Amino acid sequence: MDNLCHPKDGASTKTGSSTSFDSATLSMLNEVHSLICQAALCEGTDRQNKVLEFKHPQQLKELLELHISDDAASKEDIMEICKKVIKYSVKTAHPYWCNQLYTGVDPYSLAASWITEALNTNQHTYEAAPVFSLVEQHMIQKMCSLVEFDDGDGMFFPGGTMGNMVGIHLARYHYDNNIKKSGMFTNQPLVIFTSQEGHYSIKTAANLLGFGLDNVVAVKTDGIGCILIQDLEEKVQLCLKENRIPCVLVATSGSTVLGAYDPLDECAVVCKKYGMWMHVDAAWGGGALVSKKHTHLCKGIKEADSVVWCLHKMLGVQLQCSAMLVKKKGFLLECNSLKADYLYQKDKFYDTSYDYGDMSIQCGRKADGFKSWLMWKAHGDLGMEARVDSAFSLARYMEERLKATEGFRLVLPDFQCTNVCFWYIPPRLRGQTESEEWWLEINQIAPRIKQCMMEEGSMMIGYQPLHCHGWKNFFRIIIANPLLTTSDIDYVISHIHDKGKDL
Repeated sequence: MDNLCHPKDGASTKTGSSTSFDSATLSMLNEVHSLICQAALCEGTDRQNKVLEFKHPQQLKELLELHISDDAASKEDIMEICKKVIKYSVKTAHPYWCNQLYTGVDPYSLAASWITEALNTNQHTYEAAPVFSLVEQHMIQKMCSLVEFDDGDGMFFPGGTMGNMVGIHLARYHYDNNIKKSGMFTNQPLVIFTSQEGHYSIKTAANLLGFGLDNVVAVKTDGIGCILIQDLEEKVQLCLKENRIPCVLVATSGSTVLGAYDPLDECAVVCKKYGMWMHVDAAWGGGALVSKKHTHLCKGIKEADSVVWCLHKMLGVQLQCSAMLVKKKGFLLECNSLKADYLYQKDKFYDTSYDYGDMSIQCGRKADGFKSWLMWKAHGDLGMEARVDSAFSLARYMEERLKATEGFRLVLPDFQCTNVCFWYIPPRLRGQTESEEWWLEINQIAPRIKQCMMEEGSMMIGYQPLHCHGWKNFFRIIIANPLLTTSDIDYVISHIHDKGKDL
């Protein structure tokens, strides 16, 4: 790679700062860039290489030499540190990293990340981030069109947890806008309803916003993980009898474990009946909105008041990239604006309506929208749709392979999203009475297999129990990496069998 830049002829490279961009510093940055491209990207996506080089915490502490001394480290020391960081980190772009709801590295989104990190700007005002302010609002309007918010707006927040918190924050303001000024002290308890399989961030929000965990009501789900409308209505009515206020329903489009999509049309009917705000957590499953074949899974999402959608999940934008969409234009600003006069002056020489930061609960905010825009621009609508369709197709392929392979049992007969959940049953436990003792043994299988895989670095797949259904530990594989093929799916299944057959 060519050097990043050179000092102009005759220009001094001495600024008195140890971080000035002299030729030595630029040489180091070029070496780091080459290291990233080779070790993290090329080698990190090669199926012949490990997903991770696992070390226990104490071993890793010693290898990293974390101590910071009085004297500056040499360039050689810094390069060695960078090599170790890459070596001992998980390669989440590897095809056999199927552990969480994000995976892969898109080159265009990565390029955008490098640009935003190098420019190191704060996206609170147009004067500080002119390009990124326009890009963010363009992406918000594009996403609003997919959700069918005809006059909506929104902005990017750092993750689905923050987005869910803001959705609940908006619901509270919608119930009583005086809370912004006077607080919740004189109000009856406000209640948040969500699926029993909803994300834990709903409780995080209740804790942070002062609702209290006792006022998060879990609604039962059906056999595939979707919220039961009858149970929702019964619990709303019970809250009213208890003199508590039904404030907000957090419905889910693509639950974390089973990938379930709640029936949003029916949820909306209940919300309108009782005057509740309807927030949709589409952090994971919102990716279906870009696919003509799968957008039906989000049917009714246009009835929501707010939606959170993480583009770093199914769509594969670089972490982190999460959008908060609001149906009513201006509502975010009304709820959050504090008019800090050192940032949001109205006597600036440009159109200050582009100073979007006052809509946010943050001040410092990264230009996350640029990562999604450049990637989407590079692939086009059809390319993004193909990525999602491919993931769904591979998930259905894996379901069929698991059904046909002895020793594997699907948790559900079919899955709505690209989560595929299953138990592996070793030969010695097959054909036995499935007593509580038998299930306790099954409960240990997935953790043991995962341990084997991680210790040798071959693969990472998540596992968990699901207590609301009484299910013991099972594997949950996430199909989203565009590098995955049907051959990879076959290998995953045979690899799990190889690791578990003698347990």
